[in-house]
Amino acid sequence: MNEKFVNHADTGYQLAEQKAAGYFAELYTQVRAQTYILALTSDFRLWQKNHIPLHSWLSRFSRKKAPDTGDYHRYIQWLNLTGKLDNYLNRSVSYIYMRDLGRALDAPETEARIQEVIASLRKRLVNPDTGPQSDITMFMSMDGVYRWAQKEGIESAIIWVMDKLQGVTNHIPEELSAEQAQRKLIKIIVGVVLHAMEEMEDTLSATERARRLDEAVRLGYSYGLTYPFVDDILDSTLLNVQEKEQYSRLIRTALLTGTVPKLGDWSGNHMELIRYIHAELREAFEYIKSRQQPGTQQVFFEQSYVFFQSQDIDRTRDLSHDHYTNEELYIPVILKSSCSRLVARSIIGAPEDEGFDHRTFCYGIYNQLADDFADMFDDRRAGSVTPYTYYLKYHRQRSDLVNPFELYWAVIAHLIHNVYGSDYRTREVILDRAINGLKRARVRLGNAKYDEIMDTLTAGMPQFNQLIQQMVRKAEDVDFLDKLLRDQMLNSLRQDREEQEQFRQTLHEVRQQINDTLLLDNKENLLPMNKRLIEAANYSLEGSGKRLRPILAWVMGVHHYGLDAQALMPLLRSLEYMHTASLIFDDLPSQDNASTRRGRATLHEVHDSATAELSGLFLIQKSIREQSSMEDFDARAVLKLMQYSAEKAEQLCTGQAMDLDARGQALTLEQLNTICFYKTGVAFEASLVMPALLAQAGEKEIEALQTFAYHAGIAFQIKDDLLDLGGDVLVIGKPVGQDVQNNNSTFVSILGEEGARKEMWNHYCCAIEALRSLPQDVPFLKHLLDYIVHRDR
Repeated sequence: MNEKFVNHADTGYQLAEQKAAGYFAELYTQVRAQTYILALTSDFRLWQKNHIPLHSWLSRFSRKKAPDTGDYHRYIQWLNLTGKLDNYLNRSVSYIYMRDLGRALDAPETEARIQEVIASLRKRLVNPDTGPQSDITMFMSMDGVYRWAQKEGIESAIIWVMDKLQGVTNHIPEELSAEQAQRKLIKIIVGVVLHAMEEMEDTLSATERARRLDEAVRLGYSYGLTYPFVDDILDSTLLNVQEKEQYSRLIRTALLTGTVPKLGDWSGNHMELIRYIHAELREAFEYIKSRQQPGTQQVFFEQSYVFFQSQDIDRTRDLSHDHYTNEELYIPVILKSSCSRLVARSIIGAPEDEGFDHRTFCYGIYNQLADDFADMFDDRRAGSVTPYTYYLKYHRQRSDLVNPFELYWAVIAHLIHNVYGSDYRTREVILDRAINGLKRARVRLGNAKYDEIMDTLTAGMPQFNQLIQQMVRKAEDVDFLDKLLRDQMLNSLRQDREEQEQFRQTLHEVRQQINDTLLLDNKENLLPMNKRLIEAANYSLEGSGKRLRPILAWVMGVHHYGLDAQALMPLLRSLEYMHTASLIFDDLPSQDNASTRRGRATLHEVHDSATAELSGLFLIQKSIREQSSMEDFDARAVLKLMQYSAEKAEQLCTGQAMDLDARGQALTLEQLNTICFYKTGVAFEASLVMPALLAQAGEKEIEALQTFAYHAGIAFQIKDDLLDLGGDVLVIGKPVGQDVQNNNSTFVSILGEEGARKEMWNHYCCAIEALRSLPQDVPFLKHLLDYIVHRDR
């Protein structure tokens, strides 16, 4: 390793340590002398005027109780109706400007910007014309984010990052929390984008704004990737001690040399996972490095090294060792908590700002101590060393240990009066946040456990603790939007993960049920030619088909409409017979001339074209017979279904004829959409509408299902075109490059690869929006769309 780099990095870390040591010494002096108590007692007297009603016994009867924050929309409406929304947004946005953007709240330009953001948020949160779907929770969904990307002109960046996030999600090992990993990664991306937006001038052109936002999204992901794949991996039990040392050396070498070393001979387990992580981190590192200006690259590497080194030192602490000094405990905490946000700003190449650097450096430990307080029992169970876990274990035998709870309040006093100049807005936001954290802890722990831990942590400041607990019991209006959104996001991610698992389980179980009943019975007393046709038909049915269409019909029929699963089985077979017949015809030499289908030779290759054609016709007749056998349903509904089915079969033929006629022609997007709907969308529609017809659903619901099917079908076809361009033949189960070979017009040939991806995501959004108009949620359909756009076969 280059000795010059190492020496320079070590010197940089030593300078950072000296700065942190000076800050800690200042805080330590306040803790020992308890000067923070007098200052904060005065602050709380001023603060409580806005938070504790004068006649609380009377107001208890006159005020309507706030709804649970878990009911997001109802809670926001309650805030609005009670006149609390403006203050709620004010403290929430102000906090983000302090914590994430390092701004001083008394600066006129910051105050003006905060008011702009509040007005925009208010409009989104309280919009009677468009309803709750226009609010900021839309940004927690892929369609909401993509719609924002379309407005900003950064669709390519958002498509890229959504594909990346999907890859990360698929590779999160069981030892890590997938929801927390996703949340942290998304939070960092948002933070970097916010920094980039705040650095933009009002006169910036739309093109330049889009370029910077595109870059910020990619930089945010590239930096955020270190949280699940560096911090969380090294903090978890996934790797043993030797593996963690080897892994840490890779990271440190990259930061010291500016080059990610080759993985080489990884001596540990989890080889496939480590290869994926190494490739992703290398790509991320190279992207960040490529975007640094000559004047900012050194700052980035220095801050990144300090960040990693302080985390590594902090991480390797052993809770069984009773000899750590206060400086050893707190200096790495000060460094890692401040550097995380300093790095976020440096990666976008923002100009140097001493005020920002100083505020962020001092502010970090306030946030970290609040997080450590919230996590102290989880950390103690995990054996992690934090100021709280160490103090709780050794405070009786180590009178020299600094009480982290006292230090927390000393930090608050220092921030309010020394860093932010006793600004009343800063005092309001910081004390709001502190009391909110304690209120949440009291609810989370329960009164008894909360009181027990408070007795331990406040033994040296009993009178001040009485004041604090009075605020915790009586103070109102201290909640924050980011906490609400955090809880909402975690719940959403958790629910999404559960629904994904249910989606996969349903696919597997229902597919197996369909496969078990799908093959045609080759009875002994049949004519030889009949047997041959049945054998040929069964050959095509036996392939590794996804069975999406009958699975869709099962989900809609059984889960959504409550129809009997056994009574519905003829419809499921009918759909698969019709679909398989259409594939047999598509593959014929006179049409697509395909040699493989579903991972093996096509039917006409195994037999001949005539047999294939007759087998297709045979399956269509079997499909009609299956539909006519549904005696458990209303006869008029079955007749209506059969009439509808005949119409859809006609449209499938029309679609294939249009496709054949278009060979060698340069189609317009509108023409291709029409062909695509007839070839693909019609089958999706039938799978959704047929169960609705049996359930005698209303017209509006059927129209919504048809709209969904139209867009889902086109999205599916675009993904097929993209896979034909660059998919893996072994995974897909059929040849790639067929469209080019057959001179077909495709979404890729008309729009280009990037344009096709944008079109696919636009149809994804339209399909999701159609789902929202249904009277009842159908999570399976949402996850089907996710599967369509992310599938590799």
